[in-house]
Amino acid sequence: MISFFRNFFQSKIGIGVTLGFLALIALAFASSDVANTGMFGGVAGGDRVAVVGERTISTGDLSQNVSNAFEQARAQNPTLSLEAFIEQGGFDDVLEQVLSRNALAEFAQLMGLRAGSNLVNSEIISGGGFTGLDGEFDAEAFRAMLRQRGLTEATVRDDLALSLLARQTVVPISYQARMPLGMARTYAQLLNETRSGSAAVFPANLFAPEGDPTDAQISAFYAENRASYIRPERRTLRYAAFGAEQVAADLPPVTAAQIAARYEADSVLYQASERRSFTQLVLQSEADARAVLEQAEGGMNLQQIAQRRGLATTSVEDVEQADFAATASQAVANAAYAADQGAFAGPVQGSLGWYVLSVDNVTQIAGRSLAQASEEIRETLMQERVQQALEDVSERLETEFARGKTLEQAAEELGIELSTTPQLLADGRVYGQPAQAPQQLARVVSFAFEIDEGDPEIAELVPGEAFLIFDVDSIVRSAAPPIAELRPQLIEAWRREQGLAAAGEAAARVLARVEGGMSLAQAVAAEEVDVPAVQSINLNRRELAEQERITRATILFFSMAEGTTERVAVPEAGNWYVVQLDNIETPELALDSEDVANTAAQLSQVIGDEYLQQFINGAERSVAIERNDAGIDAVRTGLISR
Repeated sequence: MISFFRNFFQSKIGIGVTLGFLALIALAFASSDVANTGMFGGVAGGDRVAVVGERTISTGDLSQNVSNAFEQARAQNPTLSLEAFIEQGGFDDVLEQVLSRNALAEFAQLMGLRAGSNLVNSEIISGGGFTGLDGEFDAEAFRAMLRQRGLTEATVRDDLALSLLARQTVVPISYQARMPLGMARTYAQLLNETRSGSAAVFPANLFAPEGDPTDAQISAFYAENRASYIRPERRTLRYAAFGAEQVAADLPPVTAAQIAARYEADSVLYQASERRSFTQLVLQSEADARAVLEQAEGGMNLQQIAQRRGLATTSVEDVEQADFAATASQAVANAAYAADQGAFAGPVQGSLGWYVLSVDNVTQIAGRSLAQASEEIRETLMQERVQQALEDVSERLETEFARGKTLEQAAEELGIELSTTPQLLADGRVYGQPAQAPQQLARVVSFAFEIDEGDPEIAELVPGEAFLIFDVDSIVRSAAPPIAELRPQLIEAWRREQGLAAAGEAAARVLARVEGGMSLAQAVAAEEVDVPAVQSINLNRRELAEQERITRATILFFSMAEGTTERVAVPEAGNWYVVQLDNIETPELALDSEDVANTAAQLSQVIGDEYLQQFINGAERSVAIERNDAGIDAVRTGLISR
């Protein structure tokens, strides 16, 4: 079971997506390969998978929805394969959602609801995936997306109309749902109840067979549990990085004439200059500014004056006159650069008001001659040439790769050595090892799982400085391995399964003895296998809520009737339990108590979903649904084999 997928559809967001699964996700939000499944009609078993009322669900509809759902699940688990998704129940879940959506739409029409072209247009525009540069809906972008996905406008409009019909029926059902106080009191009292009893545990390892299973038993076990052993797709990459070292040697040296030309072009950079730092205070009127200047010249600093006026000064650090003029004004800059260090300038009007400034620091920067700047200019020119050469090489390789040049040829030309990774997963982990792909590949691994084997690619590692060439050397598709590769694990898993089954039989015998009049301790002692002693349990529901993990046995303990004994399996722990509930103590709460009010508020948030699910079930029962198993199986097979 794919818990993410199941939980997704059980949430309010999941229900909303269910009601608009094909059109909006396929067009605006899914990746480009989602819709191109090659499954739009022409599938063995007919071109339909079901008929819901008067509506026909085609093989293409189902294939599209399964592909979209898989992409969403893979966003949560990048190593998930389509085969594993289907094997673990994703296909069946999507089928049920498609049937529900169509049943709701059919029910809506029976009730007289409609979804006209204007409503459909509004839905397309509000989807947000087709806006132009002006922020408005772009019809051509919409049609281009349709062409890219291989869909027709009529198909999308029909699907949106169906979704809108379904939504019209379900939204009012859960709107402002409220939990009645009487029911809320029952739940609130349950939250404070205390239960006491006892439990016996039957570990599977105490009942597991010691001998090895036969080949037939192993084969049967593997066939039943194959989905648990499906391995994710793995890919091996070849790669090499190149940068300045690979192009610098072929570049001509920088000449004295080129250095002189650059010196002339950038002469302003090498002239003598002055940089200053200021503290400034900006006021709204010239009168206020003059008053501040008088106080400053009288011995107060600008920060103190600003604080007394409820204002704040700002600092301008290490700036040249032209740059300062661009932010304040030319007049402010002229005044600020005319004053001596330690003196005040102003008041003078600038871009924000009337300025008063103190000159905190003056730094004179001497000019540099051509001879003094030559080496720096030489390095700058060479760096620019290297960057340009790297860009030229990368662009040329990209073109040559598209024309058939191999990775080996590119590496030989650049004088670099190719490295090969171990098998990698789509999320960058090394398959079967606690390691990650080399850091150089971190940005390209996910892309490498989208390209074909042997197709070289180029990527930029550091803009203008380093590049990476790579390809997919080998692909191991997602599949369950042969039995021979898993035999030790299968034998161990078979023993656990057999042991759990035997432990369940022991638990059933103990339960029968208890029902026959024995105490739980006596019933356990009658077993031939020496199992752990019976444990007493005394637990409050609020204590239960504080536990990080709640087992099935604990859940059973809090769902049993007083004076009963039941058994339950906890496969993940490898145990069976026999649980006996002796006593339940439940406090009485007043209808107007705070606990009841809080419980009612919390449950009101989820009761709407309960109403909604009941309504969907009722709508499905009121509409005839005819499944075409041959068509359904054909879609399933086609998706697995694509």
